[in-house]
Amino acid sequence: MKSFFSKVYVNYCIFVFALFFFVLFPLFLIPIFFKRQFKLVGVFNRWWAKVVFPFCFLPYSVDARSKLDPKKQYIFCPNHFSYIDIPTMGLNPHNAIFVGKHDMAKIPLFGFMYRKLHITVDRDKLKSRYSTYLKSRQAIDEGKSLMIFPEAGIMTTEFPNMARFKDGAFRLAIEKQIPVVPVTIATNWIILPGELVNIKWHPIKVIFHEPIHTDNASWNVKTLKEKVFSIIDAELQQAKTTYINNENRKRNVG
Repeated sequence: MKSFFSKVYVNYCIFVFALFFFVLFPLFLIPIFFKRQFKLVGVFNRWWAKVVFPFCFLPYSVDARSKLDPKKQYIFCPNHFSYIDIPTMGLNPHNAIFVGKHDMAKIPLFGFMYRKLHITVDRDKLKSRYSTYLKSRQAIDEGKSLMIFPEAGIMTTEFPNMARFKDGAFRLAIEKQIPVVPVTIATNWIILPGELVNIKWHPIKVIFHEPIHTDNASWNVKTLKEKVFSIIDAELQQAKTTYINNENRKRNVG
């Protein structure tokens, strides 16, 4: 019975996500046809996320550890354990576009919007990865900030332990001297880990850490990647400990 209600809840959340996409779709046409208005992508994504989560009865909190300069560009690097990580990154207080899997572009209508406003990559094809890198460089030259999942997808099954980070985001940050913002999506692995099957109620928590500036010679790809990994991982392990302690407390009370 619990599994049945969980599946109903998943389908309800998908419906809510799709419903508000259709409501907002005409607005997304503005930055599609007027490319200089690309910052509106972040604005509309925030509206979308801030409506969808309450309608799905999922409270959320955004912990911004540093005030980001709206006039500057950043590369945001979040961990990736769940299908709801993408709408969660819609809560980003800074306007940015995604660099994500090309599979998203196959979804009817949503895929049209995603292809036009974001950067897609087929990670199984070397040519596509190289093309995506060039497009990401161009996007930065155009003044855009980027959101890149450095695990390159939901790669781990041992939540909340992250998979090894890919180099692309960090090579790009050093080359273009763009600050990297580590992002810890702390609790989505509890709510909906891995496959889009069962969902568990739990508050969403996302932490935007202080930017790591790359405009000096002290960073290389390896050290920057390790630094970002360690910052995110520390928060994930703390969230895991808190969750386990709370679950044990509930069992003891019960």
